Amino acid sequence: MGSYNNERIVITGVGVASPNGDNLQQFRANLLGGVSGVEKYNIRYFGDTLAGVCHFDPVKYQTRKAVRIGTRAGSIAIYCANEAIRDAALPWETLDRSRVGVYLGITEHGNVETEMEIHQLRSYNYDIRYWSHYHNPRTVANNPAGEVTINMGITGPHYTIGAACAAGNAGSIQGFQQLVLGEVDVALSGGVSESIHTFGIFASFKSQNALAEHTDPTKASRPFDKARNGIVVSEGGAVYVLERLASAQARGAKIYGEIIGFHQNSDAEDMVLPNPKRQAECMTRAIARAGLEPKDIQLVNTHATGTPAGDARECAAIREVFGTACPQTYFNNTKSFIGHAMGAAGALELAGNLPAFQDKIVHPTINVDDLDPECALPNLVIGKPQTVEKLDTLLNNSFGMLGINSVLIVKRYAP
Repeated sequence: MGSYNNERIVITGVGVASPNGDNLQQFRANLLGGVSGVEKYNIRYFGDTLAGVCHFDPVKYQTRKAVRIGTRAGSIAIYCANEAIRDAALPWETLDRSRVGVYLGITEHGNVETEMEIHQLRSYNYDIRYWSHYHNPRTVANNPAGEVTINMGITGPHYTIGAACAAGNAGSIQGFQQLVLGEVDVALSGGVSESIHTFGIFASFKSQNALAEHTDPTKASRPFDKARNGIVVSEGGAVYVLERLASAQARGAKIYGEIIGFHQNSDAEDMVLPNPKRQAECMTRAIARAGLEPKDIQLVNTHATGTPAGDARECAAIREVFGTACPQTYFNNTKSFIGHAMGAAGALELAGNLPAFQDKIVHPTINVDDLDPECALPNLVIGKPQTVEKLDTLLNNSFGMLGINSVLIVKRYAP
């Protein structure tokens, strides 16, 4: 991929909090084993529903007080960032932390805290003297990235990237760009979401007839299936350590993959319904930027969320780009396991597929009992993992409300 100064950017650490795994190894094992992370869930005002709930230990890297006065998104981000640094084996105690940047994608932020504070204020007859004085730092847009810097003593730049459900990719793209520009030497990049803790998101999707329902929670998230009936809302996060290749080589770091292409664009059409032509354009330009052709991509992780229109439109975009002339290109979907983790979705889904560079196994899409013909893709991996002959390139789709699209391409690192 061409860059401003021919720098190559690699992934050297991964930290994950997902509904079916609190680290990459567990997450990957459950993806290969067909283990769903969706469960029954109850939230105030809305009542019983289904959700992808994370079960990581927040006090592994925070004090109980810090958890109490901070945010759920902040706790997820702190957990994932610390796990990523540990996984990367960076010399953290001696590292110049003014040269570390934190770039995290989010869908929305502050709704959880505001809803909770209003709910608690009700107990005091809405007397604003009891309003939390932590409200402002909890709800500003640079939280949760800011919480990470405080927790980890990072004095380099930090900000969040609001990109709806395309945010997980957008965070990694931002980290890549800042490394190429020389602004930082280490980028903590990815995406986080605390969406399940706000009743408003469930109520809104329900009002749109876009909230998944099923008697078996583990079968509720069913992209591509004829019986799909909406989104399973999930929380989670994935944070990556990104470095310049030369730096990673100098310290003998393990390398998960190299970022070689990306693109972001806008539909400029509708607040909710995606435009398949713009999605296809996003994929095409990312592939071209990587110096590749569609036939050079071995795995596409689809964004498909389980909505009737959204899944069909993405599949139309994919067929426009890949056609039927790419027999070595496989397709899968991670939301079928964990639901839609919103701002964390792209980052989590990339994480779950990165180990395929080593084991050459494509994790399946589950819950496709009756494939919708509109969602038929060549080499769509359904039900069981698929071992493939070659897996050197991975394309990750993430598309969001208000028509924001992001595509990230990573390749297997070869010295």
